[in-house]
Amino acid sequence: MKNFGKVAVLFGGKSAEREVSLKSGAAVLAALLRSGVEAHPFDPAVQNLQALADDGFDRAFIALHGRYGEDGTVQGALELLGIPYTGSGVMASALGMDKWRTKLVWQAAGLPIPDYALLDEHSDWNMVAQKLGMPLFVKPANEGSSVGITKVKVSGELPAAYRAAVKYDKLVLAESYIGGGEYTVAILGEQALPVIKIEPANEFYDYEAKYLRNDTRYLCPSDLSDEQEVEMKHLAKQAFALIGGQGWGRVDFLKDNAGKPYLLEVNTSPGMTDHSLVPMAARQAGMSFEQLVLNVLELAHVG
Repeated sequence: MKNFGKVAVLFGGKSAEREVSLKSGAAVLAALLRSGVEAHPFDPAVQNLQALADDGFDRAFIALHGRYGEDGTVQGALELLGIPYTGSGVMASALGMDKWRTKLVWQAAGLPIPDYALLDEHSDWNMVAQKLGMPLFVKPANEGSSVGITKVKVSGELPAAYRAAVKYDKLVLAESYIGGGEYTVAILGEQALPVIKIEPANEFYDYEAKYLRNDTRYLCPSDLSDEQEVEMKHLAKQAFALIGGQGWGRVDFLKDNAGKPYLLEVNTSPGMTDHSLVPMAARQAGMSFEQLVLNVLELAHVG
């Protein structure tokens, strides 16, 4: 095994996804220790990042989610400190965190995305409903883990859904519902891992379905044909490359009833909890959790 030196596992942080990050980081830290890596926990919410340089850390494994960890801020700080880190760089992290600007990049490249609209307090709710159809989803543009998201079934619910989302971000999106299934593709280096189909038992794949319930079904192998699987993997790699993604990540999809895939969003610092999707895909590819963590760490870089 490569000598990685002294490794900091960055987890916790100050975002709305702190609790998920604590679980991801604890799992990563335990896997590194089991593999003989000199790894130490580091919570930027309570420790100054300068301590990473002062204490002689050689690499950082970023297991932070959401703002101040997945949005380019900590990546920029680590570059200033000259410490190699896992995942995407400053630009791709910031872009990937912003669902609206990610859509603009994909849209400009001609990749398929669901119809959407930007919302504010002056939006014509009936016009939004007419444009996107019902049901639709309302979400903050700069949050993950389905924080602040609402499935809207009638136009009269749109103002309340907007108010719920704007608590988390001033930029709020409405997005068309596409009902043929939800899928995800993990990216590791140049490789796209096996596609996972997600089947939540509740209304949609929300925070509860992701992290708290045990009745969400994950199909890996998925129900896609070989041709559809190849197409979705290719689209995932293309979408990840377009935002400048590096190292590892995850690209989420919706499929319509005719079988056409649509890009939903990208995650540049995926979850690593016992409910998380990248470890599931890695297992299907014959990779243990420990191997996955070491492979991600191997891809650490500066800038």
